[in-house]
Order: sequence, then C-alpha cells, then structure tokens
Amino acid sequence: MAGEGDSSAVLRSGGGRGVVISDNWPGYSLDLFTYPQHYYGDLEYVLIPHGIIVDRTERLAKDIMQDIGDNDIVVLCVLKGGYKFCADLVEHIKNLSRNSERFISMKVDFVRLKSYHNDQSMQDMQIMGGDDLSKLTGKNVLIVEDIVGTGRTMKVLLHNIGRYKPKMIKVASLLVKRTSRPDGYRPDYYGFEIPDLFVVGYALDYNEHFRDLNHICVINDHGKAKYRV
Repeated sequence: MAGEGDSSAVLRSGGGRGVVISDNWPGYSLDLFTYPQHYYGDLEYVLIPHGIIVDRTERLAKDIMQDIGDNDIVVLCVLKGGYKFCADLVEHIKNLSRNSERFISMKVDFVRLKSYHNDQSMQDMQIMGGDDLSKLTGKNVLIVEDIVGTGRTMKVLLHNIGRYKPKMIKVASLLVKRTSRPDGYRPDYYGFEIPDLFVVGYALDYNEHFRDLNHICVINDHGKAKYRV
C-alpha cells in the first residue's frame, strides 16, 4: 500500500540541492489526505504532500537569499504551472529579506510555454507572452518553473533570453523529472527530483485540470482518459 515501507530507503537528499524521490517510492495513500471530491477516482496516490512542498520552498528561498542577496532581481514566472510555486517562493524570499541585512528587490514578469499535448511532450515548443524580453538586458534574472524534464524546454527559453544579454540568469524549479532522454540540464535550484511520472497538483495540470489540487499526485489512467482532449 502507498505510504508503507521504509521511507528512508527511497527519500534522500541529492548531491545537489534537491530531495531525491527514488523510483520505488510508493507514495502516500489518498485516504490520508483531503483533496477535491471531483477528483475522486482520478488519482493513483500522493507523491508529495502540500506541507512538504511548503517547507522545501522555504528552504529554496533561503538558498537563493544566500546566493544572490543584495541584488535587484527580475523574476520570470513560467505560466501556468509555475504560478503557485513562484508566488510562494517570492513570498518566502520577501519575508526573509525583511528580516535580513541583505535585501532583494524583485519585479515579477511572466512567460508561457506550451510543450505538452495530453501527457506527451511535443517536439516543438511554443513561447507565449514576455514579448519585450529586451527589458532583461543587463538584469539579474531568476526563472521560476514548475517542472524540468528532459531540459529541452528550458534550454530553448534560456537561449531566447540569453540573446538579450542579461547580467545573470538563475533557474529555480520545483521538480526535476528523471527521464530516459535527459539533455544533461539541471536548474540552479530545485525542490525535488522525481521518477518519470506524469504528476498533477499544486498548479501542475493535465489539460487545465488538477490546478486546484494542493498536493502533488500521480494521475491514473482513468483520470487521463476522463480529461483527455
């Protein structure tokens, strides 16, 4: 059953800054948590409970403060899946900044990427919004993303932003997915390294559904079929 077994064998700190969730991690039973009733029958299990996400995000904010405090930062939030992580991360950074000798001044802008159809990654990525990226010239940029898979999507975005010669670019992602075709890219900051699973919740969606789910969960086949387009 999900949630049983020796969790120490499957949850560990990574060599970098992420918590590694191993492939044999069984997750948590849905019966242990509350979640929207309209998703009953659509989920397999809870992969990361909301409270753990909040704690990990607070630690990422602390790491960012230690590394790039005393800088003016343009936070570039990748919509739509990154908005909740971005909002929570920025709020934690603000709270730390208020109570620290180091101060970060932040402005937030948004860009939207389209790289999935249903649960399949597309070959071509669409970049929408953030039309005036020239304003990033000479700026310190922190890109905030929900999930990095192969790294191809982020590499394309970094290439587009890099053409405008920002002073610095850092990337913070809530999740890094282990895939069979990685491009070797790793964000500067990430919350969790997860197996190659299609996950939803905490603003991560499946065809615009599940954004209202607080926990990060694994969607089941019934859920995929129900919301397929």
